[in-house]
Amino acid sequence: MHSHRQLLQSNLAFCSPRLSNISALSPRVVFAAYAFTRSYSTPVIPRPWDTESRLIAPSTKEDGSWGKEVSPSAGVLRVSHVQLGQSERSKSDPGARQGQRRAYIALGSNIGDRIATIESACHVMHDRGLKVTRTSALYETKAMYMEDQQNFINGACEIETFLSPLELLDQLKAIEKDLGRVKTIENGPRTIDLDILLYDNEIYEDGRLSIPHKRMLEREFVLRPLCDLVPFKTLPMPSSITNLQSSLDTLPPSTEVLSPLTPLSSQTDPISSQNPSRPTHLMAILNLTPDSFSDGGLHPTANPVSIIPTLQLYLSQSNPVSILDVGGQSTRPFAPQISAEEELSRILPTIKLIRSNPSFQKLVISVDTYRASVAAAAIEVGADIINDVSAGQMDEEMLDTIARLGCTCVLMHMRGTPETMNKLTDYPDGIINGVGNELLARVREAELAGVRRWRMMLDPGIGFAKTQTQNLELLRDFSRLRDFEGLRGIPWVVGASRKGFIGKITGVEEASERKWGTAATITAAVQGGADVVRVHDVGEMGQVIKMADAIWRAR
Repeated sequence: MHSHRQLLQSNLAFCSPRLSNISALSPRVVFAAYAFTRSYSTPVIPRPWDTESRLIAPSTKEDGSWGKEVSPSAGVLRVSHVQLGQSERSKSDPGARQGQRRAYIALGSNIGDRIATIESACHVMHDRGLKVTRTSALYETKAMYMEDQQNFINGACEIETFLSPLELLDQLKAIEKDLGRVKTIENGPRTIDLDILLYDNEIYEDGRLSIPHKRMLEREFVLRPLCDLVPFKTLPMPSSITNLQSSLDTLPPSTEVLSPLTPLSSQTDPISSQNPSRPTHLMAILNLTPDSFSDGGLHPTANPVSIIPTLQLYLSQSNPVSILDVGGQSTRPFAPQISAEEELSRILPTIKLIRSNPSFQKLVISVDTYRASVAAAAIEVGADIINDVSAGQMDEEMLDTIARLGCTCVLMHMRGTPETMNKLTDYPDGIINGVGNELLARVREAELAGVRRWRMMLDPGIGFAKTQTQNLELLRDFSRLRDFEGLRGIPWVVGASRKGFIGKITGVEEASERKWGTAATITAAVQGGADVVRVHDVGEMGQVIKMADAIWRAR
């Protein structure tokens, strides 16, 4: 199986022999080219006559035409607009020539485990030849028209299909039936609802189906997820003069915040990242390593029972721990790399023990690893989240594994490896743009692998390939990163606890004594919009988070 990096290299080489050696390109060229290939609309499809220096990427107008000519020159991507007619696109687009079409499907459920049902629908669609290429965030909304029913979970997905509109409708209705939908009354409760919103740029009308969907522009619960995918698309109708995002912006203000939801586990409420009154989750670090930078050897792996009193204390404090981040491989600079077998021997007994104790059933377990095999084994015995410091870059199987497992993941920003990262701190466009663009590339790569957007969380990687000045800027301007185009709505984890830059500023050499400096970073993170804060000193930092929430999170 080719890695995603190899796939990117193949695409670049097809477009231009000068781009065939990806390792010779500057990171800026690679990241920008990748961002274009995974941009808001049609992926780059190379064309035979583009043999010199052009990459063609889709227009941000989202009108289905080829839109941007990208010319690599002296390590810089030069962008200019190219407008092609539909007939030209049909000739040049292999998908169009072979009958493959792109459609957007609304997803909804308000019976049972709503998120699980929507995820099942996506899996069934994919298994039946409706390739799910991207998904929106998920949103919880009150029912319209018939209000006396449970809230809905709504989303949207982008698919590729060879079916005609009516064939696609029939397939979606069959999937609804197979997932248990029984229609009783109009606009009533439903196990699953799959509606065709858009089908390429076509207008379709008959007694059974209308495309574009007739009522989509009046429904925020439809428009908002669709705008996660194609915000700048203009509907293929003569009267349509504005794009979808503009249509969303003109809707009457909602009485309640419509926030993306990110599930943590089946036992806990999801994160609502855009809800201004949301609590900040406390993630406790449990390093089962002998060589972590501040707490190596503190928790013995040979006798995991000894950790039970500590966990009971975590859950009984005034601001209890929500997530336990379990790690068996140190990622401090120059830490020796152990085998996957040894890493598993350190973490699996503890995860199994926690999951066997009924009093810890609501405790979310995150596994801190960059190895796909370790992540899969940990999820198998009861972990809920995969926390990868490399965002899938240190193991090419990781993103495919996350997609297969269907669990939530944390994609952290890092360059290189723990051995090389401290030399990779050059960000020509600034630290916020650098981290934002590189994480956007990781998100696109995860989507390509099949990871759902509602299953992603991000981490700016404080202390990883960052200087002291850059760490401080990330904390100071964190709200800008949280609002970065293409990343908006995805929850953020921030972990600055006991980091070296805190010691340098405060003069505290011993990492375990850096509580006061850590507390300051936590308040900055909460103010900037962090959803989860990862800490060592659970009792003290729990109090700091509770106070910061009282100040910065409206109640």
